Amino acid sequence: MTDIRATADPVADAAGRAAEAAARVSGVVVRELADIRQLTQVVSLLATIWGRPANPPMTIELLRAFTKAGNYVAGAFDDGRLVGACVGFFHDPADRALHSHIAGVSPEAAGRKVGFALKLHQRAWTLRRGVSEIAWTFDPLVARNAYFNLAKLTARVEEYLPDFYGPMSDAINGDEDSDRLLVRWRLRDPGVVLASAGDRAGAAAEKEIAAGAVVALSTAGDGGPLTGALDGRTSLVAVPPDIEKLRATDPALARRWRVAVREALTGLAARGGRIDGFDRAGWYLVRR
Repeated sequence: MTDIRATADPVADAAGRAAEAAARVSGVVVRELADIRQLTQVVSLLATIWGRPANPPMTIELLRAFTKAGNYVAGAFDDGRLVGACVGFFHDPADRALHSHIAGVSPEAAGRKVGFALKLHQRAWTLRRGVSEIAWTFDPLVARNAYFNLAKLTARVEEYLPDFYGPMSDAINGDEDSDRLLVRWRLRDPGVVLASAGDRAGAAAEKEIAAGAVVALSTAGDGGPLTGALDGRTSLVAVPPDIEKLRATDPALARRWRVAVREALTGLAARGGRIDGFDRAGWYLVRR
């Protein structure tokens, strides 16, 4: 269950019901947080997930200020134990959007769709405040996040941001440049409404290739990136299956993938390409 209450907005009410259903499926309770003891748990959880106990991604002071100012801090609880958290803050008033800064789920709750329950709670919470878009960034090399954001949630890519955060030496990012894709989630879009009900379909790379798509970046025999052509009207860009493992076992190869994906996606964007989806097998679909 969640803490989303009914409103006079039918879309927001439907979003609340979808959030409740997702929480039930995940076996968690998702609720907005403000109590300093629970905020301290959020700090600890995120520090553990990112492997940064001495320099947590969020501080208790910042979370306390966010909640006081009316921003979004929520947690997912399994039998009273915090297993996921999500934090966001509002954009400039003219932009009418929430920026979802960080979200994480404990490894012990992985595979239970807790992340989906958190995002649907955030969607309903945001709609109840008269805001219809959420933006966030994610690492384009993390295949599971690309699939979650672009296929499961149907967020849309707005921009490629090279080395957006600067150095981020932690258990997830390693020592690479912190490239990010900026996405926007248009909360009232019919596709998002369907996705929130669990009805979504990712890109189908095999069908696109059969229809004439050009492979702009693939995987070579040694596991590294293999550059193709950037001249297709529809292009496919591969990412490695597990970049986090690769960063730990072969940092040089991980860096080669970072550069290759950056060059492929920005090169296609310069030619009028736009990321239009992600295939579960690990391909970005880019159309001109």
